[in-house]
Amino acid sequence: MDERIPAFARKKYNIGELAGVKAKLRELGLHTVCESARCPNIGECFKKPTATFMILGETCTRRCGFCSVKKGKAAPPDPAEPGNIALAARKLGLKHAVITSVTRDDLPDGGAGQFEAVIRILKKEFPEMVVEVLTPDFMGDEAALRKVVLAGPHIFNHNLETVPRLYSRVRPQAVYARSLTVLKNAKAMRPDVYAKSGIMAGLGETEDEVVSVMRDLRDAGCDLLTIGQYLRPSRENLPVSEYVSPDVFEKYAQTGRSMGFLSVASAPFVRSSYNAEEVFSAISG
Repeated sequence: MDERIPAFARKKYNIGELAGVKAKLRELGLHTVCESARCPNIGECFKKPTATFMILGETCTRRCGFCSVKKGKAAPPDPAEPGNIALAARKLGLKHAVITSVTRDDLPDGGAGQFEAVIRILKKEFPEMVVEVLTPDFMGDEAALRKVVLAGPHIFNHNLETVPRLYSRVRPQAVYARSLTVLKNAKAMRPDVYAKSGIMAGLGETEDEVVSVMRDLRDAGCDLLTIGQYLRPSRENLPVSEYVSPDVFEKYAQTGRSMGFLSVASAPFVRSSYNAEEVFSAISG
């Protein structure tokens, strides 16, 4: 491990603790963003067990500078995938399922139909389960977004990832205003669905820029916010500009709560779906 990384930005886990969950996922040919994005919380989450399922394959059609998910030409969607996720959820005993995906700009609906199918089967098979989705922007296609939102997830998440000034370097194929509109439209389509978003710190943003993004998110109707430290997953990804102190993360949390967010999770190891079940339990009473 790089000795320049401060202690508050380091986390260790026992690889042996991951084996059981990995085996269940591989049996069904499923992927998780926990593995593909090299999440530092994987040991803690797999031990619970919980996982964030990554649908539509493991190859992304975009090339974001922060992400270690494979890039290139993706395979067609697997029609068995929704059913296999339901089976995995049963084997793992999940009460809260988080579904995300690679970005599939090659598909007519951006993969929205697959999200819809997964949501519907989980709600049918597990009526008490909380279903959370973390989607791409679907290139701003409202019809695609409607498929997902009207399927009835409890939480709809779309991450802004960073501040507008850094988009050309961090998310070169995304548009800040478009991502805000996705969240705003999702909330308008289903006001009863919790809207959620997340950003990374340590990519070169200023504190004022982060607070400005938080205001934009509240104006768009966002209810839940996550802020975590960017950690470089590989040498092919963007370097870390700064390791943000826990005090600054706490300041963001206090600012967000004063703005009216129902929940603000802000700390170095916070990620989009980290402790998602606990957050939902807290806000839903």
